[in-house]
Amino acid sequence: MIDKKRRYDLDWLRVIAILAVYFHHVGMPFNGDDFHIMNSESSKLLDDIMVLFEQFRLPLLFLISGTGTMFAFSKRTWLEFIKERSKRLIIPLIFGTLFIVPPQTYFQYINKYSSYIEVYKNGDFETNHLWFIENLFILSIILIPLILFLKSTRSDKLISLFDKVSANKYGILVTGLPLLIITILLKKIYPSDSKDITNLSSTFYYGYFFISGMIFTSSKKSWSYLIAHRKFNLTSFIISFILFYGYYLLPSEYISPYLSISNRWSLWYLVCTMLSWTFVTTLLGYGQVLFNKKSILLYKCNEAIYPFYILHQTIIIIVGYYIIALDFSILSKIFLLILTSFPLTILIYRIFIYPFKITRFVFGMKSKS
Repeated sequence: MIDKKRRYDLDWLRVIAILAVYFHHVGMPFNGDDFHIMNSESSKLLDDIMVLFEQFRLPLLFLISGTGTMFAFSKRTWLEFIKERSKRLIIPLIFGTLFIVPPQTYFQYINKYSSYIEVYKNGDFETNHLWFIENLFILSIILIPLILFLKSTRSDKLISLFDKVSANKYGILVTGLPLLIITILLKKIYPSDSKDITNLSSTFYYGYFFISGMIFTSSKKSWSYLIAHRKFNLTSFIISFILFYGYYLLPSEYISPYLSISNRWSLWYLVCTMLSWTFVTTLLGYGQVLFNKKSILLYKCNEAIYPFYILHQTIIIIVGYYIIALDFSILSKIFLLILTSFPLTILIYRIFIYPFKITRFVFGMKSKS
């Protein structure tokens, strides 16, 4: 049975997760990875910091989305659910692909185009950061049978078993073991980091967090166990953190004579997955203690965060294209990019999206009360 009482902690965690995505994308032009725009210099220190946060933001976002999916389904039939998911996900995905993402393509390949309109003439449409919305819709639809099962009394034995396992302080760690095994095995077959839904290593990895959110929401007791065992989970996270950076910073000559490349990658996936799982479960426990509070700020943030997500990367790339050309230090450019892109995104939302029915609709927002 799903508790339909509003979970303000989950609302806050959704806002925090998407803000984490924003700051990650702000850092991307400067960390040496392959982004749409790249600064002439890169920072190894920034890359070393960002590799940590890469393990957190998307797993948390998928798990929170799994809980939201169960809450959304609890009020609807499966046909109503498909209609609601299409309205909230497919419409913004199509609109974003046609109108929000093309500026990213233009500035990434600006030397290739004589004008912006050529992006449309060539049909150079991509989803880019909107891959998350695409994957979320596909997961929501293909998992409808599981959702129906979890809503029915047929799932009582499974949920009772999950509650019994979660009651033990080691139980939440145990529920992460299938994720470790699935990730290591599938990465051998699908080693790419692509977020495309056909890349099964990525899809099953994020799908596991999504399904975990669904199961947590269906459980009667697991949320209280997450609170009760939050200190133990925090200790597990700290240990995972040490193992993660210990392996990440260990010079290759210390391990290459003893482990093959394949086994070294498997060990990397192991420490990454441990870190992700322990962080998310720790945050779910502490979130209930620290964030489960109603506020006007939360209401405003929760309403704005979805269009903010859709807009933010395009604004970062357009503004960042001109900022990376300046003769400033990397740190100065990052601060300047935050000081310009963040308020600009908020202003566009507040002036052009928030007040109007049509823009609220295409950005997946609910109608104004």
